[in-house]
Amino acid sequence: MSIYLDYSATTPMRPEVLERFTTVAQEQWGNAASLHQWGNRAALVLERSRQQVASLIRAEPEAIAFTSGGTESDNWAILSPYLADPQPGHLIISAVEHSAIARPAAWLEERGWQITRLPVDCHGRIHPADLTSAIRPNTRLISVIWGQSEVGTLQPIAELAAIAHEHGILFHTDAVQVAGRLPIDVQRLPIDLLSLSSHKLYGPQGVGALYIRPGLTIPPLLQGGNQEGGLRSGTPPVPAIAAFGEAAQLAAAELPQERLRLQQLRDRLIALLSAESRLKLTGDPVQRLPHHVSVVVRGGGSGTGQQLVRAMNRLGFGISAGSACNSGRSQPSPVLLAMGYSPQEALAGIRFSLGRSTQMADIEAAAIALRSALHSLPQASLLSPA
Repeated sequence: MSIYLDYSATTPMRPEVLERFTTVAQEQWGNAASLHQWGNRAALVLERSRQQVASLIRAEPEAIAFTSGGTESDNWAILSPYLADPQPGHLIISAVEHSAIARPAAWLEERGWQITRLPVDCHGRIHPADLTSAIRPNTRLISVIWGQSEVGTLQPIAELAAIAHEHGILFHTDAVQVAGRLPIDVQRLPIDLLSLSSHKLYGPQGVGALYIRPGLTIPPLLQGGNQEGGLRSGTPPVPAIAAFGEAAQLAAAELPQERLRLQQLRDRLIALLSAESRLKLTGDPVQRLPHHVSVVVRGGGSGTGQQLVRAMNRLGFGISAGSACNSGRSQPSPVLLAMGYSPQEALAGIRFSLGRSTQMADIEAAAIALRSALHSLPQASLLSPA
């Protein structure tokens, strides 16, 4: 048995996407900045892909700047006020941001910037009133993750973005986990900057995008050859971008049906895991990513999450201990701590994330396997259940 349930970490390229990647790599591999026919063919591929990615979020194609992935897009957005004017200002983020936001924010803090980390409730949700209270005269940017990768909670992005715009402040959201799984319409949302990643929606790793609202100018993060209209230097990886575009187009076409299917699988897994007394659901039970289930082990302690991941792997299941970007950590999850969990429980979180290949039989088997894995844990890893 081999069942992958870690689609929030990465997704495999689907056959149509891989075919597009291969075709472009073999036939349209030119440097898009070159003026000859090889360059022209590559440039046409880029613009078609830009349209495909833009359509996924209902943006204008010129609002899409390709990057190396979600991390670069997040860093670019967070650092854009600093790049425009290094004079220290005020930045607002949430207490449950991905490290691609949290770490550049900390970098700015070391350089004199004031950082407000908005608190969340026990489900990981921000109260919009807290954002309003946090705004200062020198607030330069607000950044809130849309769908939290570790606990699955969805933030009230439309309301938060509206508050930012009422105060004349730029608003960014990391939509890496949301794109391709829930509808996004930047024509209707007051969002200035939005991060995307190809490999979260069955495209290749190493490519992403930053949506930049038309009319907004931000400084480039990388200096060099002035590609992407002067916004992002570096020779573009044309085959990867083409595959990203194909993946975005397929995701947009299939989203309504796939969203419902994933929600049904998610809800069934939640019901099965809720029957296990040692497990407690984390994240918002309603405002939640459609493919995401996360729990903590009651009475768990140091290493519990990682031990469960290894035990499940031996049983043929791929899951993760929180965010894949931090799954090797030995420190309590900052996200779970921010939600009010104890340091012991914050070391005992695991995540299931479902995808195109997941079937109901996989969900049933995963629940059985997890019960077996729980019983296999060394007793030293478990305290008395809370």
